[in-house]
Amino acid sequence: MALKERLTEDMKSALRNRETVRLGLVRMIRSQIKNREIAKGNELSDEQVVEVVSSLIKSRREALEFAVKGDRKDLIAQAEEELEVLASYLPDQFSEEEIRSVVREAIDQSGAAGPGDLGRIMGAVMPRVKGRADGRLVNDIVRECLAT
Repeated sequence: MALKERLTEDMKSALRNRETVRLGLVRMIRSQIKNREIAKGNELSDEQVVEVVSSLIKSRREALEFAVKGDRKDLIAQAEEELEVLASYLPDQFSEEEIRSVVREAIDQSGAAGPGDLGRIMGAVMPRVKGRADGRLVNDIVRECLAT
């Protein structure tokens, strides 16, 4: 089943079961998808839908950071719940070790020598892990591998 179809089915299910958080998030995802489709002039592929969900996850993580800094327990719980729902629409995520493997392979192939090659390595790694790994985590691992 395509991701857009799954979102439609999940929206119907959330309506029936009165799951307000899931319903709100699915509606938000669908609206973001629709906005991108209008802007592009064609339907989004599953990969592009994953990009939409990833961008929403990124904004939720930022909201969670601000809630933690502000010691807002209510907002922390809400952001964590929203992140859990959003993550269910992403493909299985790479483990840290799998990311390290991809990073080491990219470093070996490119002959990167140090931290100055960060951009080149990130450019090689991100397309391979797109939608399956958090960019911040990938960046941290690349920096760590280039430092050694």
